[in-house]
Amino acid sequence: MVFSSQLFLFYFLPTFLVGYFVLFKLGAKHSYLNLFITIFSYIFYGWLEPWLVFLMFGSTLVVYIAGKMISAEGASKRKRNLGLALAVGVNLGALGFFKYYMFGMGAINSVLVKLGCEPFSIMTVLLPVGISFYTFQSMSYAIDVWRGTAPPVKNFATFACYVALFPQLVAGPIVRYNTVAVELERRKHSLKNFVRGITFFCFGFAEKIFLANQVGSIADRVFAADAPGVINSWWGALAYMFQIYFDFSAYSNMAIGLGLMLGFHFPRNFNGPYRSRSITEFWKRWHISLTSWFRDYLYIALGGNRVSKPRLYFNLFMVMFVSGVWHGANWTFICWGLYHAFFMIVERANNKKTFYNAAPKVVQLVVTQVIVLFGWVLFRADTIGEAWRMWKTMLGLMPVSAFDSVLAAEIFTPTSVLFMVLATVCSFWGFRSYNWCIALKPYRVAVSLGIFVLAILALFTQSYNPFLYFQF
Repeated sequence: MVFSSQLFLFYFLPTFLVGYFVLFKLGAKHSYLNLFITIFSYIFYGWLEPWLVFLMFGSTLVVYIAGKMISAEGASKRKRNLGLALAVGVNLGALGFFKYYMFGMGAINSVLVKLGCEPFSIMTVLLPVGISFYTFQSMSYAIDVWRGTAPPVKNFATFACYVALFPQLVAGPIVRYNTVAVELERRKHSLKNFVRGITFFCFGFAEKIFLANQVGSIADRVFAADAPGVINSWWGALAYMFQIYFDFSAYSNMAIGLGLMLGFHFPRNFNGPYRSRSITEFWKRWHISLTSWFRDYLYIALGGNRVSKPRLYFNLFMVMFVSGVWHGANWTFICWGLYHAFFMIVERANNKKTFYNAAPKVVQLVVTQVIVLFGWVLFRADTIGEAWRMWKTMLGLMPVSAFDSVLAAEIFTPTSVLFMVLATVCSFWGFRSYNWCIALKPYRVAVSLGIFVLAILALFTQSYNPFLYFQF
């Protein structure tokens, strides 16, 4: 189930909210409210594939037991380490199998074929939606309890609610247990926060419908074309750059909004990433919950920046490599991670100064976003070869199809240009959707509700378009 579907908007969400606040008004304890959230979260997650709830439940149960082993009074160092290894091993094992089994076996078979050997038969393994998010979230709990930076959860029902929280279950932001531990036990429900949550949700929904989906149709046409021209290829690459940002930003805003309605405060996930003037700064502004996760649980564990320069470069390499692997089982994602690692290492080698640091700020911004744009082409392509061809096309090094003018007529319509201009302004202007929604003002609530109604009307005219990060 997705937030931008009629099923969620007109059936699931109203039913959930009415039931939840009826229980709240009747004086139900937080344990019962959490149980209600958990039940609906499992319905939300398993709506199309019911078996997925058993996988998530299994992961939740294992990490809960591991947390008990780690936090048990008088637990030995060996038992604590065993509990941590159990939580991390089971989650990484499940993530590795479901996400990388077919990719790994395909790579092995390609080698076997080249060697003249019989390839292995490969079974089809479907990727569970959101597994990358809830496994990382569960592991962060076990690691924090092991480090002593998070309190151990009191009971399984509370922990199950934390893992399954449907607002951020399938595409983040990644919420650490210590940020919502108190709110799981006792949280405040106020009209002010509920209205603020509505503002976030409505604004995020409009982002998805009016920006992400609109520019996404341009990107799809260009990337599907055989030989687009230079102008069309740049237009399509820019469209995808905007699509992935507004698609994910929209989901994050909607998740934050739903959390506020229920009394939870989820972390900010974006902070104007396309206004960055270096790749290092870009990663401080993009997908903040994932970036901070890698920083705290991988980068610092490897020694962070308190090491020799060669080791520092290795740490940066490993973080971005793992980030690429996390995003998907494809060489394009791995190379995308290494692509960013290269620029981060170059910047760090110059004491965090870009090689264009002496240029005016606007030049730094443009150069940084061109680097990011070429990276998104690699991220979007199905193969390295496709990405290479698209890069060459953008540089005018490929022949142009005779149908390029037809493609141009499709992607340069007045409506398409309007939404691309709007996406450009919202990306590079000082506007921040999070800041706009968090500062509760009557006219902002009214504007959000107004564009939400328009987005609802537009939803009926659009084909099904799930959030991009569902595949990760």
